[in-house]
Amino acid sequence: MKTKCCILMLMAFTIANGICKAQDSPQKTYTEQHRPQVHFSPAAHWMNDPNGMVYYNGTYHLFFQYYPKDIVWGPMHWGHAESKDLIHWKQLPIALYPDSLGYIFSGSAVVDANNTSGFGKNGKTPLVAIFTHHDPKGEKEGIDKFQNQSLAYSLDGGSSWTKYSGNPVLKNPGIKDFRDPKVMWYAPEKKWIMTLATQDHISFYSAPDLKNWKKESEFGLKEGAHGGVWECPDLFPLKMNGKTYWILIVNLNPGGPNGGSATQYFVGNFDGNKFSPLDSDTRWLDYGPDEYAGITWSNTGNRKIFLGWMSNWQYANQVPTKTWRNAATIARKLSLQQSKGQILLASRPVAELKNIETRPIALSQLAVNGSLDLSSKINKLKSRYVLKLNLNTLKDYSIRLSNAKDEALLIGYDQTKEQYYIDRTKAGKMDFQKDFSGRFTAPRLSIAKNSDLTLVIDKSSVELFADGGLTTMTTIYFPTEDFSKLAIKTTGKLMIDNLSISGLKSIWK
Repeated sequence: MKTKCCILMLMAFTIANGICKAQDSPQKTYTEQHRPQVHFSPAAHWMNDPNGMVYYNGTYHLFFQYYPKDIVWGPMHWGHAESKDLIHWKQLPIALYPDSLGYIFSGSAVVDANNTSGFGKNGKTPLVAIFTHHDPKGEKEGIDKFQNQSLAYSLDGGSSWTKYSGNPVLKNPGIKDFRDPKVMWYAPEKKWIMTLATQDHISFYSAPDLKNWKKESEFGLKEGAHGGVWECPDLFPLKMNGKTYWILIVNLNPGGPNGGSATQYFVGNFDGNKFSPLDSDTRWLDYGPDEYAGITWSNTGNRKIFLGWMSNWQYANQVPTKTWRNAATIARKLSLQQSKGQILLASRPVAELKNIETRPIALSQLAVNGSLDLSSKINKLKSRYVLKLNLNTLKDYSIRLSNAKDEALLIGYDQTKEQYYIDRTKAGKMDFQKDFSGRFTAPRLSIAKNSDLTLVIDKSSVELFADGGLTTMTTIYFPTEDFSKLAIKTTGKLMIDNLSISGLKSIWK
């Protein structure tokens, strides 16, 4: 009896700390139905927003909102994973646990190369995490000051973390939603800039040392989409044609273009004090229903790499998975392009994705009259592959992924409406939540006569990148068996200049 109790206590301890055998045996864990094979997901339990993304000494660190006791949202921790190539991930022990100041909500991490914080010792460079402490007791009592900003630091390259004894470093002035600090070094004035979500707008703060913050300015009270609370912001520069522009990312929930959560962005200038947009247009980084809370890695130089949470708050707690819940998008490289007189943010899969691609099946000069069946090209690829199309002239078309049960996902382009779309109304399990089923659309943002399309297809998701990544959509779905069939359909005649299909090796084997 004593032995049995000890075993049960040990099991409870390991589960509570997120250190289950599943993390040591991914080949066994990562084979569940619907489990992503080319996207990061935790070995077990709940995840949402990516946090603290920082690159240091050849390693990409990914922290994420994590609840290690259930597959629904609960008291937030910072889960931790690392990668050398943005593709293969190793899950590590939990980095930050809740404490007397509250849950560990979203935030960022930086390399404090000049030791401005003073956390560095014996020549060791500190990594510093800046996060929101969320006090559930204060929230329950109805006070406004239950979210504050705090610090933790690591002197061993991110393996272990120590919370700062002087937390919180930025106290709430009386704003109910006061969270998700994204911090960057602003070299011209030798100071850190914190971009903070403050209810329905952004507040900018600065500090020379990551500890003593002063308010600089606000943005967004009258700009952008306001269908919900502003969350998880990001601020960074990008160059186009030799000129530097500043990008401000703001995640919004609800109020997205296809319902629920989504990521909007602004293009403008930042002078160390204020962000000034080039115009008042609302722009969406991803028009699909299932990219949210996306931000970029810090310390990657001029290369800006974006990652989002692959779900939507409308149904994230109800999706039909049993041992884990939710995943991250693939990593994406961001760039600027000019189209229709606007400067737009384009997204493409990072080049490292090629590391897991198999030799492509390449076809050219295909004439589609009605329908083209490509099932024989993908039926051995286990529902994970990259499909690329190049069209000299863009016309109506649809791509149908289906299975023997006649469940189907439709992806296509509507020439009359100048819209891309993804339709999951018949793509499998739908009854777990009333808003899950739907047909989702995105405007074509290119004016070019020709077009290109890249689809990254995994067990239960598709990510669409059209026209050089100007239009992006992310959608999850839950078929009762793999989509082993593929067909392209058109109402007239469609000429495909080039088509390629590359299988994707599982990142867990």
